[in-house]
Amino acid sequence: MTRKLHFACVLVMWGAVATVSQAESITTGALAREMVDMHRLARFPTPAFKTVQFSSYDHRSAVFGGPDWFANADVFGQEPLPNFEQVLREPDDEGVGEYLICDVQGPGAIVRTWTAAIAGTIRLYLDGAAEPIFDGSAHDFLRTPYKPWAEAAGLEEALLNGTFYQQNAAYCPIPFAKRCRMVWIGKIPESHFYQIQIRIYEPGTAVATFQPNDLKRYGQDLRDVARVLSAPGENWVCKSKETPLPIVARVAAGETQTVLELEGPRALERLTLRARAERIDGALRQTILHIYCDGHSWGQVQSPLGDFFGVAPGINPYDSVPFTVAPEGTMTCRYVMPFAKSLKIVLENRGDQVVTVTGSALPVDYEWDAAKSMHFRARWRIDHGLIANPRAVQDLPFLVANGQGVYVGTAVMLLNPTPVPTPYGGWWGEGDEKVFVDDDVRPSTFGTGSEDYFNYAWSIPDIFIYPYCGQPRNDGPGNRGFVTNNRWHVLDCLPFRQRIAFYMELCSHERTPGFSYGRIAYHYGRPGLYDDHVPITDEDLRHLELPPNWEPAARMGARNSVFYQTEELARPGAEVVFEDGRLWARERLFVWRPAQKGAQLVLDLPIGEDGKYVLYLGLAETPTSGKISVQLDGEAIGYGGEAGMVDLYRPQRILHRHHGSDEVELTKGMHVLTVQYEGAAGAGAGQTVGLDYVAVQKR
Repeated sequence: MTRKLHFACVLVMWGAVATVSQAESITTGALAREMVDMHRLARFPTPAFKTVQFSSYDHRSAVFGGPDWFANADVFGQEPLPNFEQVLREPDDEGVGEYLICDVQGPGAIVRTWTAAIAGTIRLYLDGAAEPIFDGSAHDFLRTPYKPWAEAAGLEEALLNGTFYQQNAAYCPIPFAKRCRMVWIGKIPESHFYQIQIRIYEPGTAVATFQPNDLKRYGQDLRDVARVLSAPGENWVCKSKETPLPIVARVAAGETQTVLELEGPRALERLTLRARAERIDGALRQTILHIYCDGHSWGQVQSPLGDFFGVAPGINPYDSVPFTVAPEGTMTCRYVMPFAKSLKIVLENRGDQVVTVTGSALPVDYEWDAAKSMHFRARWRIDHGLIANPRAVQDLPFLVANGQGVYVGTAVMLLNPTPVPTPYGGWWGEGDEKVFVDDDVRPSTFGTGSEDYFNYAWSIPDIFIYPYCGQPRNDGPGNRGFVTNNRWHVLDCLPFRQRIAFYMELCSHERTPGFSYGRIAYHYGRPGLYDDHVPITDEDLRHLELPPNWEPAARMGARNSVFYQTEELARPGAEVVFEDGRLWARERLFVWRPAQKGAQLVLDLPIGEDGKYVLYLGLAETPTSGKISVQLDGEAIGYGGEAGMVDLYRPQRILHRHHGSDEVELTKGMHVLTVQYEGAAGAGAGQTVGLDYVAVQKR
């Protein structure tokens, strides 16, 4: 059964709905404006729609819990079934075939596209036109859909980068009135990762089909939206003109304190909080934020304070549409929180230290609509002691709820204790997201990998921050340590009329015991919605640490490697101190303090046999780090790319990174590895160089 037939059920569902009354057509400009409208999310959408996803997941996964439910043949040319909705033309003598990505009867709109890598061509047909509106590179379409028309419309590429184009995804609305048909032409053995999210509106919805000239017609809308998306914390404009209400609380260990009470009908448009304590990481995890609306027995929001703002553990600054976290610890939420009669914010200190919380709440006038208004909900859960295992994949529930609402965001807070220092081998996120909405038999959102859901790919350890997604923490090396990912569903929100069940597979590259997986499913719900919420226990809130005395494992991406602690190789004479911490191998980091630019640290490196090698340095990237260059036997070997320098300065984080050289031919015997200090990265930067280990990998 093709997806076209599968989603016929959407049309049947809408058949019971009266034709929508709509003042204006849905246009490219109107959809763009939605990208920075948080008030819209708080009411069930009118006209109603269902958001569905077409993707290159393993199409054998058809029966929940069945033999192929966790199948993971991801489009490297070996999948037993083509990862498309239908084969339109079998491969010719050159291996080129034609495959249906989607065929959706409108009205609707493309709201998100993504790819990790894709070859071949995409043809996009709107409203049954004989000629495609797009016919070109599949990669370009999925990463930068507006590119073919932007220049003619006077839209600079810089305006779209980082705003409409985010990491490996793009949020470029393409509405259609009647039909959206997308075809891929290419060779199945070549990469073809893809995700396309589409809104399917109820019948009768007036939609103005996308035209290339829309980018000019709605150019000012696109520029205004891009300005806000480029720096939400700085450029966001609230509707409320009221003076924010102060929040000041000193919450003793074991104490619960109400810090704000409001009468409705109103809404909270912005909430800003900052916690202070002797051990701030502990305070952010063990101080629970409760937000009660309209006298409900359970807080619609119930989460550790730091986790609610998507930063746990500790302060990891980032700037997104719903949340901004400043380097000094001020945390801001822009999800709108309506209430009909009352709102109460409560802080519960489940730790063993005094926590001081200051901040403000910005109320706004709000007309509670008994038919459409919803409460904002965010309930946290965590599982400690999991065994991540590719041979025993698990579906972790994020939210299972009955009632009417809209799903608007996800954050995960992980502890990955893998000893493998490379993404290949230490990766935790092979698992797919699976979202059942209303009467879905098969998930209407079925993903291709956890990192793909969070808009990146290839298990990259990079810190990245975008308006709708981010990885504000990833300790390293590789994907080891504490990891935080988020994704905010604003343009691509997921409305549900009766129920939603959101699962994410836990599937790692290798068996990894001791895994902790915390998560929040942010959503709105009509009064009466009930879910699978479980109370937060003291065990949930316990202090987490990386495993003690870890050693880098020579497996998978690090196979054939010999690891040396830096102090085993360093010649005497350099000014060195050691810093303790479980982020570093054997809990000790070798920190060189060069006296001046041009100073050198010399390492004597033994090579056991002739051959080809890649040399890796386990380096600390910190607020006190400088820049280095690296030579082997007096020759540059690729560290730092063309510039020949590695900048280790990180003003707001402490990271462990596995930096590799070019492949080099080496003879058996002793070689000289020279690390040269190239100065501070800029004003205020430090001049230390932390070297944890040297790895010699035989190729």
